[in-house]
Amino acid sequence: MAVSSTLSRLNLLPRPSLPYAVTTLRALKPHRPQLRPIRPPLKSISPHFSSTSQNPNPTSPIPITQISRPHHDLIVLGIETSCDDTAAAVVRGNGEILSQVVSSQADLLAQYGGVAPKMAEEAHSRVIDQVVQEALDLANVSETDLSAVAVTIGPGLSLCLRVGVQKARKTAGRFNLPIIGVHHMEAHTLVARLIERKLQFPFMALLISGGHNLLILARGLGQYIQLGTTIDDAIGEAYDKTAKWLGLDLRRSGGPAIEELAREGDAESIKFSIPMRQHKDCNFSYAGLKTQVRLAIESRNINAETPISCASSQDRSSRADIAASFQRVAVLHLEERCERAIEWALKIEPSIKHLVVSGGVASNQYVRARLDQVVKKNSLQLVCPPPSLCTDNGVMVAWTGIEHFRMGRFDPPPPADEPEDFVYDLRPRWPLGEEYAEGRSEARSMRRARMHPSLTSIIQASLQQQC
Repeated sequence: MAVSSTLSRLNLLPRPSLPYAVTTLRALKPHRPQLRPIRPPLKSISPHFSSTSQNPNPTSPIPITQISRPHHDLIVLGIETSCDDTAAAVVRGNGEILSQVVSSQADLLAQYGGVAPKMAEEAHSRVIDQVVQEALDLANVSETDLSAVAVTIGPGLSLCLRVGVQKARKTAGRFNLPIIGVHHMEAHTLVARLIERKLQFPFMALLISGGHNLLILARGLGQYIQLGTTIDDAIGEAYDKTAKWLGLDLRRSGGPAIEELAREGDAESIKFSIPMRQHKDCNFSYAGLKTQVRLAIESRNINAETPISCASSQDRSSRADIAASFQRVAVLHLEERCERAIEWALKIEPSIKHLVVSGGVASNQYVRARLDQVVKKNSLQLVCPPPSLCTDNGVMVAWTGIEHFRMGRFDPPPPADEPEDFVYDLRPRWPLGEEYAEGRSEARSMRRARMHPSLTSIIQASLQQQC
């Protein structure tokens, strides 16, 4: 397949080290027979494509009736375009990753100093067809071999979400495939169950990325209690802005750039204040820390227009001290919130054994090491997906689709001739779980305008309608 320069970073990402074999594509081709998965009757309870009122009792367990299906029969295509990466993957029901393709917008990030929604949408539109086709080709399957198509419908940037949803619906409609709308943050959570097969509900999860900070208690599939969230900026946003102000190379994103430079600096050299210590909840805030960093940079006359590669030895040392001090405090904020969230979660579910840490920032080795100390102190185990499955990817979407498909949670194939101006169900602001009473923020109100009912409340209402 010829790939344009726009797709120069398209490749099959290195597979993670899993407790079960992820067969290489080279080995699959000569030995695997033509795949003809058996599809179940189309029976949808449509939890992902309907809205309802909030669940009045988020701590009540949700009854689930599972549809029994042989794992090897399922083959799902996952599509992800919620922000700045165009991703697709093909995954079997037994967890075998047949392909994983990501087209990065790193050059755009470096050019604009962050995500520019319109530019990101155009970049998605240019490559989405090639990304999906590459995923199918690498998996050695065609659309007729698929059992279903899973796609992220929120949360995220509306312009970007639309590109992936449109592609997924066109594919599903043309080939008469069920379609599964996936919650982006649930996908980050559940991908841990693909790499760690012993991970059973209930468990805790800390989801950290450029747009999200979320602490949840996962009681069951689609049943989540929100223990804490960000009231303003997420940690990934703080990393990216700090990297930009320090003149670092954003083509790698801010997290890896800050982590690398921080190794050269003194983390105790600048006494940044740890956010929200006066608020005894599990919510996050990084806006104030960003302001502290910006003022520290200005006081040292650091010019972001001068790349770190051209900085003098003294200038580089100052930048490294800021990076190290910022990272220490940013992660201390995570640690403190996790400590309290573990206490709360164990009151609700004393059987919890694991804390999952996922999302793009979970690729940071310093973050992992510090949080590992927190969970060990509380006699828990840390579960982190490999870096290629922490950042946005199609594998997590496909796997989440598989988990819900087995429960009968999918929608029938869309019309094959859906008009171009069709209004898609996009959920840019979509909570994952119901808010824990003690977790309501005492700080300034979180933005709630145009917020969709949570995934948990939607699924519970759908199941109640079946009774």
